[in-house]
Amino acid sequence: MSNFFKRLLNDSSSSDEEERNGWFAAAMEFERQNSQGTGPGDRISRQSRYCDRVSGNSRLLSDYFVENPVYDETLFRRRFRLSRPLFLRILHTLQQHNNYFVQRRNAANTIGFSGEQKMTAALRMLAYGMSADSIDEYVRRAD
Repeated sequence: MSNFFKRLLNDSSSSDEEERNGWFAAAMEFERQNSQGTGPGDRISRQSRYCDRVSGNSRLLSDYFVENPVYDETLFRRRFRLSRPLFLRILHTLQQHNNYFVQRRNAANTIGFSGEQKMTAALRMLAYGMSADSIDEYVRRAD
């Protein structure tokens, strides 16, 4: 209970017991309504955002990794600061050594991000000093 309500309840000028109980009930109700659920066993719910991972992945693949991509090798090199074959070789090596870069389903049985999406996000954060939130729009990452 907040200090304000404790001082109010301990005030000796309020001698009427019923009034004091009313204030106590009001203080408890106020605390219950304004508590953030930080006690033991309380759950603080997280608000999730919908991100269309599948369309983000298909857009990334069609832009850079299909046989006739939207952006050619020159633009790929300019954006990623490395060649496409080197990108794919690094991705393949990462997938063999670290399961994080392998696409899999999460606990809700939803398909996760592809290795290309994860590596694109990691490279953009490293190359440009960007935060994870700033790359959310293109790569469709909303973690």
